[in-house]
Amino acid sequence: MQLGVHRYERDSCVVLTVLGDLDLAGAPRLRQSVVSETAAGIRHLVLDLTAVDFIDSIGLGVVVGALRRLRAHDGELSVVCPEQRIRRVFEICDLDRIFTLHGTVDDAVAAREPV
Repeated sequence: MQLGVHRYERDSCVVLTVLGDLDLAGAPRLRQSVVSETAAGIRHLVLDLTAVDFIDSIGLGVVVGALRRLRAHDGELSVVCPEQRIRRVFEICDLDRIFTLHGTVDDAVAAREPV
């Protein structure tokens, strides 16, 4: 399945909703979306992984890269990951220690620190 990335604004955040498989084939699309948002001056990004069917190490690398890119620009990244099988991948890799995994976009937006 090809990866889709849909963008919308929510309060003072930009939400990127990711649909499909976040793997070797789809990861470059998400990476480019994050690069475009940070280049446009966005400092708070929410990655909504609710509709992600599969994530591999390449996909996880893009998520970590997004965090690094945003932090380098004094920004922050929030991750929405309610699906237990996707959340489990983050836990196995100990990435749940780096990211707070939110259940909904509403939770992620409400929990953000003002930038």
